[in-house]
Amino acid sequence: MILWLLMSGIYDPMLVGYGVASVFLVVWVMARMDRVDGDVLHWQIKPLAFMKYQYWLLGEIAKANWVVTRNILSPHLHLRQHMFAVPVDAESDIAQVMFANSITLTPGTITIETEPGRFTEPGRFLVHALDYSEADQASIAEMDRRVAACETRSAGEGAEE
Repeated sequence: MILWLLMSGIYDPMLVGYGVASVFLVVWVMARMDRVDGDVLHWQIKPLAFMKYQYWLLGEIAKANWVVTRNILSPHLHLRQHMFAVPVDAESDIAQVMFANSITLTPGTITIETEPGRFTEPGRFLVHALDYSEADQASIAEMDRRVAACETRSAGEGAEE
């Protein structure tokens, strides 16, 4: 809400009041939902590692945008589309979702399947690359390593930051 206020520059008391009321309504509904279904996500992040990851991801998105744009504008479109399985080191569901979404956010790649199924085994995601190269595997492995570094591991599995 604060970000919206700062970016919009609209400080009409009625509009701000509706915004505050909306925030409280959403918080109340979410608290009530947690009591009803008992499905609470326990994922603790390392704030510094998470901020570093976000900064790194923006750079990767910018680089991938450049590559995809260059491929699209090239007079000879030579793409090597490829589907491949990538290993996942992230433990929690939230970290796995963050990893899968990060792959999809990066232009030229998309996460196809995250659950073990016909095409993948447990601990792997199925990914499609628009213009596949061997470097894709390494960069996605680096992404997975950085996502896994953002989460605090279960007791005895890793050191905290």
